[in-house]
Amino acid sequence: MASLVAYDDSDSESEADPARSADAAGQTGDTSGLSRPSGMGFASSAVVVTKEGAQHTGNTPGTDLGKQRLPLARLWRSDTGSCPSQRLQWPSKEPETTFPTSDPPRLSLWVSRAPVGHVPLAAACLKPLEPAWDALRPSSYDESKVESITGNASSSQRKRGEDCVLPYIPKRRRQLQALTPEAGGGKAVALPGSPAECAPAPLCVTPTVSEFIQPYLNSQYRETTVPKKVLFHLRGHRGPVNSIQWCPVFSRSHMLLSASMDKTFKVWNAVDSGHCLQTYSVHSEAVRAARWSPCGRRILSGGFDFALHLTDLETGTQVFSGQSDFRVTTLKFHPKDHNVFLCGGFSSEIKAWDMRTGKVVKGYKATIQQTLDILFLQEGSEFLSSTDASTRDSADRTIIAWDFRTAAKISNQIFHERYTCPSLALHPREPVFLAQTNGNYLALFSSVWPYRMSRRRRYEGHKVEGYAVGCECSPCGDLLVTGSADGRVLMFSFRTASRACTLQGHTQACLGTTYHPVLPSVLGTCSWGGDIKIWH
Repeated sequence: MASLVAYDDSDSESEADPARSADAAGQTGDTSGLSRPSGMGFASSAVVVTKEGAQHTGNTPGTDLGKQRLPLARLWRSDTGSCPSQRLQWPSKEPETTFPTSDPPRLSLWVSRAPVGHVPLAAACLKPLEPAWDALRPSSYDESKVESITGNASSSQRKRGEDCVLPYIPKRRRQLQALTPEAGGGKAVALPGSPAECAPAPLCVTPTVSEFIQPYLNSQYRETTVPKKVLFHLRGHRGPVNSIQWCPVFSRSHMLLSASMDKTFKVWNAVDSGHCLQTYSVHSEAVRAARWSPCGRRILSGGFDFALHLTDLETGTQVFSGQSDFRVTTLKFHPKDHNVFLCGGFSSEIKAWDMRTGKVVKGYKATIQQTLDILFLQEGSEFLSSTDASTRDSADRTIIAWDFRTAAKISNQIFHERYTCPSLALHPREPVFLAQTNGNYLALFSSVWPYRMSRRRRYEGHKVEGYAVGCECSPCGDLLVTGSADGRVLMFSFRTASRACTLQGHTQACLGTTYHPVLPSVLGTCSWGGDIKIWH
């Protein structure tokens, strides 16, 4: 509590510090007549010993008010003003406080004439502690001990860690600080109170299945038809929405995950009500990638703050936290081992993380500058990476096929055109995959070696123009859907490559499109403007 009244000394040469309180012979002044309240420190009538050895008491002209210690009870007087800055100023005129020389009444820090609104928050919330000078005061009053306690209370308490008023830290935040590892790679650790250390509130995941999804759980997916109207228009993000994804567990597929450049990711009930269930602010920079875990109870997120977080929805805690050495742009769980995921971004290396150990288990390095997207093939034994490397006549290393176990390159001569591919998508039934290109078309490739590109089928008519426009196949595989830089949503027939439908979805670039895994003809889209639409 002494730190609340430890005023900074002025730079005046005439001011006496604790070291100067003794005379030349090393003897301290007699303080037997010192008037002091029990438990409250010194009153305004304290004895001040100057260099010449003269003593001044009370508010005499020879006494500098800056040398006296303000009683704690007077610090929060209601007549000093309600503003904290006014309460911390020394009052110009204050009546002298006197106490009887016998056992004086103990003034409580928590009982004062100030109203509740004038008491600082720490005083209203924290448990009162016994002042240090009361606990250490002997029967015979010693001036040296008084000076050491009152004059240097702040520094001594910081060194000893005793009798200091510390803010209460909730249990959930203490657990979060214990789980969050130190930042590596030369990156600064987030300060207390930053978004990276704020534990999100738990999300109450209802065990009941949505009444709209229940009839379709035990039946085979029907033929996908073209959506015609907007079911929900979800607004809540203050920045561009980079990606959206339905929950992979069919019984919980009414929940939609969205990652945004406004440093948050949200979980929506996009089937029943269209309301936001929870907002998670665990990143200090833009969230570029967020993925549901295969169990549907956790969310893996990464962003431009170099941080990786696995958030449990039911408890609101972070099960795993890691610090990469680059900005994260894409994340993918391994289809077989759900404790392992791949992480790519503004780096020439893709890293495989194991959440059980919290460490990088393998690296996949190529002569590139950035990884745009990752796609697993052959049940996780191979994967593809889309990069920003391209040349004039041959896109060497634009799409690279890797062996997941050995980190060896299977092929880097897959796409032979001079366009980069911001996103990749796997067909649910055919051994092929799609690549979104900056040439304003979707390219079709074989998903088995040698990964040949189809020359006869090309899906075009939309615009990419440098945006990370996503693409996806319908669950039945008959339709392909992609966004466009002009805000449109285009659907193509997979067999004929003809355009099936065009929707005027958004006013700004449409970045993400995804079909519902259970409900037929339900489509979700997101845009650079920050809004999300559910089509039916």
